[in-house]
Amino acid sequence: MDASAEHIPGAFLSDRDRAPLYSLSVSQSLWERRISVIATFHFIKRNDFADTLAISEGLLADSEDLIHKAVGWMLREVGKRNMEAEEAFLKKHCRTMPRTMLRYAIEKFPEDLRQGYMKGVLR
Repeated sequence: MDASAEHIPGAFLSDRDRAPLYSLSVSQSLWERRISVIATFHFIKRNDFADTLAISEGLLADSEDLIHKAVGWMLREVGKRNMEAEEAFLKKHCRTMPRTMLRYAIEKFPEDLRQGYMKGVLR
C-alpha cells in the first residue's frame, strides 16, 4: 500500500482536483488516512508541498501510530527539498504534535536542532 500510494492515487491526482485525498484523510479507515498523506509523496518529488502540509495538519490529532509515522516521513521528505517549509510547519506544531511524528520529521536534522525541536526550544 505504501509503495503504491505515491504511484497510483498520487500520480493520478497530480494534475487533477486533489479533493479525494482530503476525503481519505478524514476516513474512519486507518489505511485510507495513511494513503491520503503518502500519496502526496508524488507531489513532494515535484516540489509541491501544499497538500502534504495541509493533510499533515489535519492528521495532527490522529490517534494511530501508523499515521504519526507516515506524516513524519512525509514531513521529512518535504524538508529534504525545502527545509524552510518543513521548519515553518514544525515551529507551528512541534509542541503539540505526537512525539513519533516529530521524531520521524526531524530524524535527519543536526543533533542540536533536533534536540531543540524535541524540547520545544526553537531558534
